[in-house]
Amino acid sequence: MQHRKTDPGRGAGVLLHPTSLPGRFGIGDLGPGVDRFLDWAESAGQTIWQVLPLGPTGYGNAPYGSPSAFAGNPLLISPECLRDEGLLPQSALDSAPVFPDDRVDFGAVIAWKEKILRQAFARFPRRDLEAFTRAPEQADWLSDWTRFAARRKGGSAGAEEAAYQAFLQLLFLRQWGRVRRAANDRGISVLGDIPIYVALDSADVEAHPELFALDAQGRPTSVSGVPPDYFSETGQLWGNPLYRWDRIEEEGFAWWIARLRANLRLCDLVRIDHFRGFASYWSVPVGEKTAANGRWLPGPGRKLFDAARVALGDLPIVAEDLGLIEGDVRELLSVLGIPGMKVLQFAFYEPDSEYLPHRHVPNSVVYTGTHDNDTARGWYAALKVEERERVRDYLGSDGSEIHWDLIRAAYASVARSAIVPLQDVLGLGSEARMNTPARPGGNWSWRAGADAFRREDAARLRRMAILSGRYHEDEKERSG
Repeated sequence: MQHRKTDPGRGAGVLLHPTSLPGRFGIGDLGPGVDRFLDWAESAGQTIWQVLPLGPTGYGNAPYGSPSAFAGNPLLISPECLRDEGLLPQSALDSAPVFPDDRVDFGAVIAWKEKILRQAFARFPRRDLEAFTRAPEQADWLSDWTRFAARRKGGSAGAEEAAYQAFLQLLFLRQWGRVRRAANDRGISVLGDIPIYVALDSADVEAHPELFALDAQGRPTSVSGVPPDYFSETGQLWGNPLYRWDRIEEEGFAWWIARLRANLRLCDLVRIDHFRGFASYWSVPVGEKTAANGRWLPGPGRKLFDAARVALGDLPIVAEDLGLIEGDVRELLSVLGIPGMKVLQFAFYEPDSEYLPHRHVPNSVVYTGTHDNDTARGWYAALKVEERERVRDYLGSDGSEIHWDLIRAAYASVARSAIVPLQDVLGLGSEARMNTPARPGGNWSWRAGADAFRREDAARLRRMAILSGRYHEDEKERSG
């Protein structure tokens, strides 16, 4: 199938993290399930696939706060691809446990994947691994990560464990490279995600402690968070160590440039989470129980991005600019020309909100909701009576298909890109929410069912994309 867009900057996409893909091995992975999704997305007129951060997960299995800003998540490695490469026998797949199909049981998945990945490691040619570890693309990070990851294994630390950790990264990068090519071959760009902060217990802090606000014992002097906002009355206390931007600047922003370069090797575009932290960031004293008693401090501003553009060229970046956005953030976005986000779920709590479609601007990305929001149906059900009435009046709807109403409003927006979580395409309720900010557990585990990629949903999305100029059928398609 061939297609082209009426405007190279105007498109439609789906937000779906790979862990949420259906499949029989307990967690979505980079195997055949991705191809089924991409086939469906192409048939639905989609030109963007947005994922969450692809690194190893941190506390609570969260993809934000990873122990590495560069490494990939080994849990995404496909057992079927390992079998096809001759690294696993079919019997290893046949003997897999029976996993839940609607959620990720991380403990069970980690235990089984560790077993089969070590089995595959025993079969892998060492000369291929040695070539991978010497490649210049890995020079900025691989040895730091393998030493750190090996030490985390305790008694098994050593050269062999470091080699195993390098092997996992080789597999991830090889399989992800196949997936990205498969997406691009279908006319779909991959939009990745970069968390602004890293975890204290990370390879990055261990290898570069001078770039973070730490005391002589390596403990944070202040930590990250955001003040009270829509998501939490006491703010969000993330607890990540803060950057020493003065020292990072003295080094020419080299670490951040390397991070951007690595992510742009993985994805066609990247969203930077908590972009406002580059203008000014919320600093919370260590020991506080909430984020309420923090203060704003100046970030690096455009100097970081000017340096990155000199090193990398144009930066295909989307800014996550939600929450408390003040003049310094708007000015930074404007001077850099980076698109921000418009989330429709935020549009109906005040008159003439900037998130309402008639207030959108072309240089933006519109969402029905994000991974941090409830689903469209869950959100609508929790609204107050007068808020639901405002939603219905604005959308010209009776609310019975609120998810499609919001999708239609997003597609009709002048925003160049419109992205919809798969949960909203499927019309799921709060049971399918991916993450609830400030809730310590029970997040990130949602998975789509085997029947998620329905033809009727694809046809409906495609029709909306055509009508709104986000997808164009060429003459061959129309005649065929």
